[in-house]
Amino acid sequence: MQHRTVQDLMTHGVVHARPDTPFKAVAAMLTDNDITAVPVVDERNGSIGVVSEADLLRHEALLPDPEGHAPAPRLGLRDRGRADADTAGGMMSAPAITARPQRNAVEAARAMDRHKVKRLPVVDETGQLVGIISRSDLLRVFLRRDTAISEEIIGEVMHRTLRFGPGAVDVSVVDGVVTLRGKVASKSLVPITAGLCRAVDGVVTVHEQLGFDIDDSEAGAA
Repeated sequence: MQHRTVQDLMTHGVVHARPDTPFKAVAAMLTDNDITAVPVVDERNGSIGVVSEADLLRHEALLPDPEGHAPAPRLGLRDRGRADADTAGGMMSAPAITARPQRNAVEAARAMDRHKVKRLPVVDETGQLVGIISRSDLLRVFLRRDTAISEEIIGEVMHRTLRFGPGAVDVSVVDGVVTLRGKVASKSLVPITAGLCRAVDGVVTVHEQLGFDIDDSEAGAA
Protein backbone atom coordinates (compact mmCIF):
# COMPACT_ATOMS: atom_id res chain seq x y z
CA MET A 1 0.00 0.00 0.00
CA GLN A 2 1.24 3.46 -0.88
CA HIS A 3 0.25 6.03 1.72
CA ARG A 4 -0.10 9.61 0.52
CA THR A 5 2.97 11.55 1.55
CA VAL A 6 3.38 15.05 2.90
CA GLN A 7 4.74 16.05 -0.50
CA ASP A 8 1.53 14.84 -2.17
CA LEU A 9 -0.66 16.99 0.09
CA MET A 10 1.38 20.05 1.04
CA THR A 11 1.18 23.58 -0.35
CA HIS A 12 4.33 24.21 -2.37
CA GLY A 13 4.34 27.98 -2.94
CA VAL A 14 4.76 29.08 0.67
CA VAL A 15 4.23 32.65 1.83
CA HIS A 16 6.86 33.26 4.51
CA ALA A 17 8.26 35.98 6.72
CA ARG A 18 11.72 36.94 7.91
CA PRO A 19 12.58 37.53 11.57
CA ASP A 20 12.60 41.30 10.97
CA THR A 21 9.24 41.38 9.10
CA PRO A 22 7.08 44.01 10.88
CA PHE A 23 3.82 43.21 12.65
CA LYS A 24 1.66 44.98 10.05
CA ALA A 25 3.41 43.23 7.16
CA VAL A 26 2.70 39.83 8.77
CA ALA A 27 -0.94 40.80 9.26
CA ALA A 28 -1.14 41.80 5.60
CA MET A 29 0.36 38.44 4.53
CA LEU A 30 -2.32 36.55 6.45
CA THR A 31 -5.17 38.70 5.15
CA ASP A 32 -4.05 39.02 1.53
CA ASN A 33 -3.38 35.28 1.15
CA ASP A 34 -6.36 34.06 3.23
CA ILE A 35 -4.12 31.99 5.52
CA THR A 36 -3.89 31.65 9.29
CA ALA A 37 -0.11 31.40 9.78
CA VAL A 38 3.22 31.95 8.04
CA PRO A 39 6.56 30.20 8.56
CA VAL A 40 9.50 32.38 9.56
CA VAL A 41 12.77 31.62 7.75
CA ASP A 42 16.37 32.73 8.24
CA GLU A 43 18.81 33.98 5.60
CA ARG A 44 19.38 30.39 4.39
CA ASN A 45 15.63 29.81 3.95
CA GLY A 46 15.68 27.52 6.98
CA SER A 47 12.46 27.28 8.97
CA ILE A 48 12.95 28.74 12.46
CA GLY A 49 9.40 29.39 13.65
CA VAL A 50 5.75 30.10 12.83
CA VAL A 51 3.64 33.24 13.33
CA SER A 52 -0.11 32.65 13.52
CA GLU A 53 -3.25 34.72 13.90
CA ALA A 54 -3.18 33.81 17.59
CA ASP A 55 0.24 35.47 17.96
CA LEU A 56 -1.03 38.68 16.40
CA LEU A 57 -4.18 38.63 18.52
CA ARG A 58 -2.09 38.17 21.66
CA HIS A 59 -0.36 41.43 20.76
CA GLU A 60 -3.70 43.20 20.33
CA ALA A 61 -5.08 41.74 23.55
CA LEU A 62 -2.52 43.71 25.59
CA LEU A 63 -3.82 47.04 24.30
CA PRO A 64 -6.08 48.93 26.73
CA ASP A 65 -9.81 48.37 26.30
CA PRO A 66 -11.19 51.69 24.96
CA GLU A 67 -14.44 51.08 26.86
CA GLY A 68 -12.67 49.99 30.02
CA HIS A 69 -14.77 46.82 30.33
CA ALA A 70 -12.13 44.07 30.08
CA PRO A 71 -8.89 43.92 32.10
CA ALA A 72 -5.67 43.08 30.26
CA PRO A 73 -4.90 39.34 30.31
CA ARG A 74 -2.28 38.02 32.68
CA LEU A 75 0.58 36.49 30.72
CA GLY A 76 3.75 34.71 31.70
CA LEU A 77 7.09 36.42 31.11
CA ARG A 78 7.75 34.55 27.86
CA ASP A 79 4.26 35.12 26.45
CA ARG A 80 4.34 38.78 27.46
CA GLY A 81 7.62 39.19 25.61
CA ARG A 82 6.06 37.71 22.48
CA ALA A 83 2.94 39.84 22.90
CA ASP A 84 5.03 43.01 23.17
CA ALA A 85 7.09 42.15 20.08
CA ASP A 86 6.51 44.00 16.81
CA THR A 87 8.38 41.71 14.40
CA ALA A 88 7.85 38.13 13.24
CA GLY A 89 10.99 36.94 15.03
CA GLY A 90 9.72 38.22 18.36
CA MET A 91 6.14 36.98 17.97
CA MET A 92 6.77 33.54 16.47
CA SER A 93 6.42 30.15 18.13
CA ALA A 94 9.85 28.53 18.09
CA PRO A 95 11.49 26.21 17.40
CA ALA A 96 9.38 25.23 14.42
CA ILE A 97 7.84 21.74 14.48
CA THR A 98 8.52 20.52 10.95
CA ALA A 99 7.77 17.62 8.61
CA ARG A 100 9.75 15.99 5.82
CA PRO A 101 8.27 15.63 2.30
CA GLN A 102 8.62 11.83 2.29
CA ARG A 103 6.69 11.30 5.54
CA ASN A 104 3.18 9.90 5.21
CA ALA A 105 -0.03 11.67 6.13
CA VAL A 106 -0.53 9.59 9.29
CA GLU A 107 2.85 10.64 10.69
CA ALA A 108 2.10 14.30 9.95
CA ALA A 109 -1.31 14.06 11.64
CA ARG A 110 0.24 12.46 14.73
CA ALA A 111 2.89 15.20 14.92
CA MET A 112 0.20 17.91 14.76
CA ASP A 113 -1.84 16.19 17.47
CA ARG A 114 1.18 15.57 19.72
CA HIS A 115 2.42 19.16 19.53
CA LYS A 116 -1.07 20.74 19.41
CA VAL A 117 -0.36 22.69 16.19
CA LYS A 118 -2.52 23.26 13.12
CA ARG A 119 0.17 23.19 10.45
CA LEU A 120 3.76 22.05 9.87
CA PRO A 121 6.43 23.73 7.75
CA VAL A 122 7.92 21.12 5.42
CA VAL A 123 11.71 21.10 5.12
CA ASP A 124 14.15 19.12 2.99
CA GLU A 125 17.22 17.24 4.23
CA THR A 126 19.18 20.52 4.48
CA GLY A 127 16.48 22.16 6.62
CA GLN A 128 15.29 24.51 3.89
CA LEU A 129 11.60 25.35 3.63
CA VAL A 130 9.92 23.61 0.67
CA GLY A 131 6.23 23.70 1.65
CA ILE A 132 3.66 23.75 4.41
CA ILE A 133 0.99 21.19 5.36
CA SER A 134 -2.13 21.99 7.38
CA ARG A 135 -4.96 20.06 9.00
CA SER A 136 -7.19 20.84 6.03
CA ASP A 137 -4.56 19.36 3.68
CA LEU A 138 -4.58 16.12 5.66
CA LEU A 139 -8.37 15.95 5.50
CA ARG A 140 -8.11 15.74 1.70
CA VAL A 141 -7.09 12.10 2.18
CA PHE A 142 -10.73 11.40 3.14
CA LEU A 143 -11.97 12.88 -0.14
CA ARG A 144 -10.74 9.84 -2.09
CA ARG A 145 -13.43 8.26 -4.25
CA ASP A 146 -15.02 5.08 -2.89
CA THR A 147 -14.08 3.26 -6.08
CA ALA A 148 -10.40 4.15 -5.61
CA ILE A 149 -10.48 2.91 -2.01
CA SER A 150 -12.23 -0.31 -3.05
CA GLU A 151 -9.74 -0.96 -5.85
CA GLU A 152 -6.79 -0.49 -3.49
CA ILE A 153 -8.27 -2.78 -0.83
CA ILE A 154 -9.05 -5.53 -3.34
CA GLY A 155 -5.80 -5.25 -5.29
CA GLU A 156 -3.27 -4.42 -2.59
CA VAL A 157 -4.74 -5.89 0.60
CA MET A 158 -6.79 -8.89 -0.48
CA HIS A 159 -4.76 -10.13 -3.45
CA ARG A 160 -1.19 -8.89 -3.16
CA THR A 161 -0.72 -8.82 0.63
CA LEU A 162 -3.06 -11.51 1.98
CA ARG A 163 -3.21 -13.57 -1.24
CA PHE A 164 -6.91 -14.31 -0.89
CA GLY A 165 -8.58 -15.94 -3.87
CA PRO A 166 -11.00 -13.98 -6.06
CA GLY A 167 -14.34 -13.51 -4.31
CA ALA A 168 -13.17 -14.84 -0.94
CA VAL A 169 -14.04 -11.53 0.69
CA ASP A 170 -16.60 -9.10 -0.66
CA VAL A 171 -15.56 -5.46 -0.26
CA SER A 172 -18.15 -2.66 -0.15
CA VAL A 173 -17.20 1.02 0.32
CA VAL A 174 -19.76 3.77 0.90
CA ASP A 175 -18.60 7.26 1.93
CA GLY A 176 -15.29 5.82 3.08
CA VAL A 177 -16.95 3.18 5.31
CA VAL A 178 -15.72 -0.30 4.38
CA THR A 179 -17.80 -3.43 4.91
CA LEU A 180 -16.15 -6.85 4.57
CA ARG A 181 -18.23 -10.01 4.08
CA GLY A 182 -17.04 -13.54 3.46
CA LYS A 183 -14.83 -16.22 4.99
CA VAL A 184 -11.10 -16.41 5.66
CA ALA A 185 -8.93 -19.40 6.44
CA SER A 186 -8.39 -18.80 10.17
CA LYS A 187 -9.78 -16.70 13.01
CA SER A 188 -6.47 -14.87 13.48
CA LEU A 189 -6.76 -13.47 9.95
CA VAL A 190 -9.97 -11.59 10.77
CA PRO A 191 -8.41 -8.70 12.77
CA ILE A 192 -5.40 -8.65 10.44
CA THR A 193 -7.65 -8.21 7.41
CA ALA A 194 -9.70 -5.47 9.06
CA GLY A 195 -6.57 -3.67 10.28
CA LEU A 196 -4.92 -3.63 6.86
CA CYS A 197 -8.12 -2.25 5.30
CA ARG A 198 -8.38 0.42 7.99
CA ALA A 199 -4.84 1.58 7.13
CA VAL A 200 -5.79 2.41 3.52
CA ASP A 201 -5.87 6.15 2.89
CA GLY A 202 -9.41 7.52 2.85
CA VAL A 203 -10.96 4.76 4.97
CA VAL A 204 -13.17 6.18 7.74
CA THR A 205 -13.89 2.88 9.50
CA VAL A 206 -14.22 -0.86 8.78
CA HIS A 207 -17.18 -3.11 9.55
CA GLU A 208 -16.18 -6.75 9.26
CA GLN A 209 -18.65 -9.58 8.92
CA LEU A 210 -16.12 -12.34 8.35
CA GLY A 211 -16.35 -16.01 9.13
CA PHE A 212 -13.41 -18.43 9.28
CA ASP A 213 -12.64 -22.09 8.61
CA ILE A 214 -10.27 -22.78 11.50
CA ASP A 215 -10.31 -21.35 15.03
CA ASP A 216 -6.57 -21.00 15.69
CA SER A 217 -7.01 -18.93 18.86
CA GLU A 218 -5.94 -20.30 22.26
CA ALA A 219 -9.58 -20.86 23.19
CA GLY A 220 -10.21 -22.70 19.95
CA ALA A 221 -7.15 -24.90 20.42
CA ALA A 222 -8.25 -25.75 23.96
